[in-house]
Amino acid sequence: MPQLLNNIQHKDLRVITRRGAQWGDDFMSAPVTVDEFRKLQVHYPIVFQPDGEGGFAPAALFGLQEGENLFLNEQGWDADYLPLSVQRLPFSIGVADDELRMMVDMDSKRISHGAEGEAAFLPHGGPSDFTENANAVLRTLHEGLQATTDFVQTLMKYELLESFVLDVERPDGSRGQLVGFYIIHEERLAALDAATVGLLHQADYLQPIYMAIASLSNFTALIKRHLARQA
Repeated sequence: MPQLLNNIQHKDLRVITRRGAQWGDDFMSAPVTVDEFRKLQVHYPIVFQPDGEGGFAPAALFGLQEGENLFLNEQGWDADYLPLSVQRLPFSIGVADDELRMMVDMDSKRISHGAEGEAAFLPHGGPSDFTENANAVLRTLHEGLQATTDFVQTLMKYELLESFVLDVERPDGSRGQLVGFYIIHEERLAALDAATVGLLHQADYLQPIYMAIASLSNFTALIKRHLARQA
């Protein structure tokens, strides 16, 4: 259960910033915002997950099966950009006294129980640079989520999402399938009339749409990483 971050209860709190499965980074995907698409598409496939409420949420894929993060190695995370939703861990945004407040998940594997990690507070009780930066990440993430909701609603309005299945054949002859995700429907996108394309352009949605499409070329590298782990 997340707790409201404060300099009394958490005065000695330290957070491990290294990356690895032992610190909870063994997840196959993470939610992302539309503002991140340009940076994400360099490294990860960008797909869309049903949110359980009739909508979709964009996500960056790190693996092809649950618990698989193919970007983790002995040195840490093998990519230059981490999604904001990953950067912000173990912090989140909560509401207290009708205000957005910074929360911390004390059950996170990133919570240090020794001298390792970044201090959340300075000796006199003020927030550390680490905490200030985490707070800035949370604000950027919060602002980006509303823009992302509007973006996805537009994709749904014009039926620009389609489900897909990725088949992977492993060296031992076994096969794996990635299912349950959606991607941009390129044929419907190409068939849009000029007026609709103009509306997408005015909303600054064309660039992220094409970034999402371009990101799918990362599936080739992701499959190679997956097969290398299986060998």
